Amino acid sequence: MLQYTGYILTGVIGTVTITVSAFLIGAVLGVPLAVASRSTSRLLRWPAVSLIEVFRSVPNLVWLFLVFFGLPEVGIRLGPWTTAILTLGVTSSAYLGEIYRGGFSALGQGQWLASKALGLTTWDRGRYVLAPQLIRVVSPTMATYAISLLKESALASTIGVMELTFRGGLVTQRTGDGLSTFVVVGVVYLLLSLPLAYGSRRVDSRLRAKFSVG
Repeated sequence: MLQYTGYILTGVIGTVTITVSAFLIGAVLGVPLAVASRSTSRLLRWPAVSLIEVFRSVPNLVWLFLVFFGLPEVGIRLGPWTTAILTLGVTSSAYLGEIYRGGFSALGQGQWLASKALGLTTWDRGRYVLAPQLIRVVSPTMATYAISLLKESALASTIGVMELTFRGGLVTQRTGDGLSTFVVVGVVYLLLSLPLAYGSRRVDSRLRAKFSVG
């Protein structure tokens, strides 16, 4: 088993690539979804809320299969890596958009009205007043979701992406030793998750100290 450990560990690059790329896509696309879902206009709010609910209600595995196996039937073909990153990125936007929406709701209207009373422009209110507080509110939840996304990245193995779980499966087929192989795989996922959890606590503590009053 030891001779295959290095081969398994090279899958970490794929796992991290999928996770980081999908998270960044979701973090960016989640912003307009969150803003639209809080809009007073039904033409903006209803489609945004509907998209969030649809993406969150269907398992990511189904979305992966739909994109990878379904889109070729209408002439759209994406490679395994592209499918994994784009699909998980788009579904992440729904989860992160909902996280942002909850963060805005937690801040309340008082923060916005108070910054407006100071004569700040809309951009300055968002940048200097609301954004720092929003980050403080949502950062722990975002970190928790990042850990969940890290584990969800294993689904990419089902469409042939050479990430951590896929390589573990190949080693199991070659050696017949599934127990030791996936113990190693599980430990690697744990080691990848722990820094995210620790970093989240550190960031949350620092932001709370920075924005605390008194």
